[in-house]
Amino acid sequence: MNILILGNASDAHASHLYSALSQAGVTVAYLDTRLFPTQIQLSWDPGSQSGWVVLPGAKTLRLQDIHSVFWRSFSGVRIPKLEDPYQEQVAFNDAISALRSLMQFSAIHWVNSWQAYQLHKEKPLQLSRVKQLGVRIPATLITNHPEPILEFVKSYPSAIFKPVYGGAHTQRITPEHLEPERLSLALNIAPITVQEYIPGTNIRSYVIADSIYSAEIRSHAIDFREDVAAQLLPVELPERVQQQCLAIAREFALEWTAIDWRLNPGGEYVFLEANPSPMFLHFEHQTGFPITARLIQLLQS
Repeated sequence: MNILILGNASDAHASHLYSALSQAGVTVAYLDTRLFPTQIQLSWDPGSQSGWVVLPGAKTLRLQDIHSVFWRSFSGVRIPKLEDPYQEQVAFNDAISALRSLMQFSAIHWVNSWQAYQLHKEKPLQLSRVKQLGVRIPATLITNHPEPILEFVKSYPSAIFKPVYGGAHTQRITPEHLEPERLSLALNIAPITVQEYIPGTNIRSYVIADSIYSAEIRSHAIDFREDVAAQLLPVELPERVQQQCLAIAREFALEWTAIDWRLNPGGEYVFLEANPSPMFLHFEHQTGFPITARLIQLLQS
């Protein structure tokens, strides 16, 4: 059985899973897309859906012989620098199109899929679809216009802001953020996501196929990812919330995900985000949940 890991050995999670798969007797290799097309070769016949990929070290795999790919990180492609910028853009488009076609090849089991990855990048759409499932989400505004932000902030005891796409931590909105010149300057650069602040406790639920592992994250930080001292305490979700976890995973075509919740003082679970390629090593180490073992089972299924 051939399994690929989308990523490279410099990533601790990719390296960990590589070692675990190897110890399980699986033939595993990295698919580092930064090496395409300079060090990785790809051939594909759309008619017969046959083809092969040649990895660094001349390891050749028929596409039909690749059982599954674990999506850890996608770094795009790296085109050699060309003197003509137009030709360089054409080369980039050709390379990324060929790679995207491989990443949507139906005979390969992707964990997770290209479609799931794309939806994760559109977080406002993700929130909308979760709301349609009947799951509570925070009051949210995406905008680059100052006046709606000022009105929004007046409507709630406290509010936070974060990037629309991701890549930076959540912050609580302060009067300094709302100073007209500072706010206008920031919004002329990019829109932001503004949300009501939900008091309560952070809960993270890992969903792997039909298994759910959850823990309370005790932290005083607005964004617990900033808190290296955060405590992880295993919890059992109510049956209704477990069903919501599974429904969210199905809605986003996620075979494996981490769902972040906020449990408010009234006992209500509020959805924040579902990540298609979450970090898990620290969580697994602190809780003892068999995340690695379940991922290996999923990739072999």
